[in-house]
Amino acid sequence: MQQLLPVAIRSVLEKPARYAITCLCFFFNAICAKTVDVSKLDKLEEDVVVTLCLLEKFFPPSFFDIMVHLVVHLVREVRLCGPVYFRWMYPFERYMKVLKGYVQNRTRPEGCIAERYIAEEAVKFCTQHLSDVSTVGVPSSQKIGVSKPLSGCTNTEEVLPYIEQHMIHIKTAYPKFRKRTKWLQDKHNSTFIQWLRFKVQSELEEDNHGVSENLRWLAAGSNMAVPLYRSYLIKGIKFNIKAQDDVRTTQNSGVYLLAHTMQVASAKDKNPILSNMGLYGVIQEIWDLDYQKFTIPVFRCDWIDSSGLVVDEFGFILVDLSKIGHRNDQFVLASQVKQIFFVDDPMHRGWSVVLSMPNREYNDVIGDEVLGDVIIECEPFTRGMPNVDTFDELVGELGGQNIRGGCEDIWIG
Repeated sequence: MQQLLPVAIRSVLEKPARYAITCLCFFFNAICAKTVDVSKLDKLEEDVVVTLCLLEKFFPPSFFDIMVHLVVHLVREVRLCGPVYFRWMYPFERYMKVLKGYVQNRTRPEGCIAERYIAEEAVKFCTQHLSDVSTVGVPSSQKIGVSKPLSGCTNTEEVLPYIEQHMIHIKTAYPKFRKRTKWLQDKHNSTFIQWLRFKVQSELEEDNHGVSENLRWLAAGSNMAVPLYRSYLIKGIKFNIKAQDDVRTTQNSGVYLLAHTMQVASAKDKNPILSNMGLYGVIQEIWDLDYQKFTIPVFRCDWIDSSGLVVDEFGFILVDLSKIGHRNDQFVLASQVKQIFFVDDPMHRGWSVVLSMPNREYNDVIGDEVLGDVIIECEPFTRGMPNVDTFDELVGELGGQNIRGGCEDIWIG
């Protein structure tokens, strides 16, 4: 209901009915988020009342039983009890399916569950005290690429002072191009790696150089033999290359990157600006760069060109996967991207709707590391309901009068 239903009804219902159901989906996505802005709860409660009134225009009276009426009180429940995911039953219902799978003798289901649970618990306990023993039930092919790579944030913080020094060096060496931002950026991209290597080597010759171990290996460069993977598991999220997804029914190759990059209006634009820009892409290759002491996984992606990106009136992100751009800069750190999914748009052939990765429950852990949120800020489900103009226009089509509409952006995550 939070992810697929708004996409599925895009081509099968009229616009007013589709809008009412989509608003209800937005509401449930807002209250089920990991983090909810308390100051927006009053507005959210008012909007869900309007949404239920819109639903009464399309559904018969028999549809509105006590369960539909209880939706009005869900916001008050969030205000009193906190986030929904601490109290819902989905984790327990999923685990009940695991326990039912233990039953081999249907005349003694409780005994089967008890024996199987004790046996697995004993085996897992023993594996903690034995070396070179894999976990029961995990295929070996799923472990390819599993590692704890160097954090992209740490990498950036260590290299950032050298990036600033290199830009100053370029402006000093080429004074005639000081005001040409695009030329300076291209020159920086093509010469920074070699400059960094000589810079770090000169600092290492000093007594108190202050160069960290990670930075020393980064400046030295990676091993020329680079292993390629079809799948990679990082931070509990599995990424596949596009060729791997083509032979499977699941999809794990979509990525989103919020980059602080240079933007130009056209090829002749001589006054580019630096700002945040959302990039959507598909993983084509997964490289694991070996720096002797650590490894850094990087993705080579086909990024969607800006001409293949559209936002419709409901806030859905539509992309044309055939329009590829940014071919001169395809690589990105695996730790910097977020996983997304592309669903074929039933209304526009050749276009796909972008969906973000569903939030994980609070008790989904791998080892001692709790998995964090993966929320795309520009997704329609994190923006609340459509704007006031769209709402008033649709209410006018329905013939409604004196209905207060619209909704401010609901900040989630």
